[in-house]
Amino acid sequence: MGFHTTHWTVVLAARDQDTTAAQEALAILCSTYWYPLYAFIRRRGSTAHEAEDLTQEFFYRFLERKPLTNVQPAAGKFRSFLLTCLKNFLANERERAQAQRRGGGQSLISLDGAEAETRYSLEPADNLTPDAVFERRWAFAVLERTMVELRREHSTPEKRQRFEDLQGFLPGGQGTVSRVELAVKRGVSVGAIDVSVHRLRQRFGTLLREQVAQTVSSEAEVAEEIRYLISVLGGR
Repeated sequence: MGFHTTHWTVVLAARDQDTTAAQEALAILCSTYWYPLYAFIRRRGSTAHEAEDLTQEFFYRFLERKPLTNVQPAAGKFRSFLLTCLKNFLANERERAQAQRRGGGQSLISLDGAEAETRYSLEPADNLTPDAVFERRWAFAVLERTMVELRREHSTPEKRQRFEDLQGFLPGGQGTVSRVELAVKRGVSVGAIDVSVHRLRQRFGTLLREQVAQTVSSEAEVAEEIRYLISVLGGR
């Protein structure tokens, strides 16, 4: 697996190239991972309005490339880099206190405050630290991106129906139909269902690896990052 197109190549391109394409690519990347940052800010005690405001301001500055000046090609995990940037930003915000309207009132990424708070209201009422909440939501974001790609591959009506039937057997799935019931529904043997589930899981694993590979700076880190994200989802 090559590392020609990763989150780091997007960041480095945005740092080094003053082009619309580079900035748009960075904006899309930010739009993918805004919720883990929002959840981190909320868990630190900010109100919903404050968290939305701070998240937008953070991305405003991020997209202005202020945190990117000293980024090196071998920069490690994008997850850790983004959280460190956010922590630095929040520390600076405390010092600035109530300065001018954050980001000049500009919203550079699509952040739906109502959606954000609805999602946050569903977070378990536990004692997880803001860092742990961020990492758990990051892990879910990676899984969601993987599912989006897998669903995209099943675009024909027949494939789409098969995917809908089998997705409950994927990691994190909450299927309510047993393999036997599904075999009866599809008019095939349970063994045929097992083969289909196995193939779908294999493809899911391949796509998950590709998603994770985009967030680290070397292939050697991929397996380690996958293990870590699984441990986060497992409640460790």
